[in-house]
Order: sequence, then structure tokens, then C-alpha cells
Amino acid sequence: MVFARALPLAEKFADLLAGEATVRGLIGPREVPRLWERHLLNCAVITDLMPPDSTVCDVGSGAGLPGIALAIRRPDLKVTLVEPLLRRTTFLDLAVSTMGLSNVTVRRGRAEELQNESEAGQVFDVVTSRAVAPMDRLAGWSLPLVREGGLFLAMKGSSVAKELESAAQQIRRLGGTDAQVRSVGAEWLDPPVIVARIVKFGSS
Repeated sequence: MVFARALPLAEKFADLLAGEATVRGLIGPREVPRLWERHLLNCAVITDLMPPDSTVCDVGSGAGLPGIALAIRRPDLKVTLVEPLLRRTTFLDLAVSTMGLSNVTVRRGRAEELQNESEAGQVFDVVTSRAVAPMDRLAGWSLPLVREGGLFLAMKGSSVAKELESAAQQIRRLGGTDAQVRSVGAEWLDPPVIVARIVKFGSS
């Protein structure tokens, strides 16, 4: 079972997505019947790639996908949800407080704004995102927030290999190395989730 003992919390989040998030226009009504397979489970399984006790930044968190799903499945993670739009952060604050997720922080703002803080030591073990932007732009937002030796994990579709190839120069310039395409969640999902996994080595 993906969520195991955290299933009641995951069910509460599913109710919030089907209710409040849909009313607020953060989730399309047609997504409600497939919330579990397409959203909750789909996001949660990428924690298989995250080391224990990691600090995680979810760039462009939207309705909390993948960030909140990660925090529910892995309470050892400390997750920061970064989202620029007020109506989304309002929902994220509501979800976090409703579920009592002490391992989640909501930050209203853009990833670029956090980069100034990263120069002063605000970096993360893992930076992740889902369906936010093409890889070259996404790398520019995300890799500066990853600590040296940390991971950039981007949930992507079937074109991920082409995206990595076209963004290879940008990724290297930002200190990204060992770019790989990983497949996770095959035990529960068909098709499994495709993730671009990049290690932060150090800026050139």
C-alpha cells in the first residue's frame, strides 16, 4: 500500500482536492474521479527516490501536488511548498492546517526569489516539481536551490529524454550532473511515473 498508515491523511487530502480545490478552480472537475491514480499515488511514489530525513522544496506547488502527497507518505521529510499565486497558497495553508502537517511550510513567492536566500545558505536536499515548465527553464529555477550533492527530481512525461538532451548545456552550467530518467511506482501504477533525476555537483 502506497500510503500505509498515512492512508487516513491521504483520504482527507483527497476530500480537500475534490471539494475546496475544485471549488477554487485548482483542480478541474473532470480530474475528481481519477484523483487517486493520476494525482495522489502518482505524486507520492516519487518519495522512493528521496533519502531519509531530506529537506524538500516543491517548486510551483499548485494544489499541493506533489508536495503535500510527499509529506503525507513520508513524515520524515521537511517539505516547503513554493507557489506565487495567493489563491493557491490560501488553499495550501488551509490543507496544511486541516491535516495538521507539521512537516510542511507554505511559501508564497517564486523560485527565483528563494535563490537569493540560497546564496545565504537556504538550500534543500531535494527540489522537485510537476508539470511546471520545460526542462531548461525548470532547471534554471530549481538547480540553484539544490545543495551540493542533492537531487533535482522533475516529474515529466514520455518526452523527458528529449527535454534532458535539449537542456543538457543549461543543466551542466548550473552544476547538474548524472542526469537520468527513472521510472517509479510500477508496483501500483500502469504506466509508472517518469522522473528526471539530476545530481547537483557544483556551479561552473
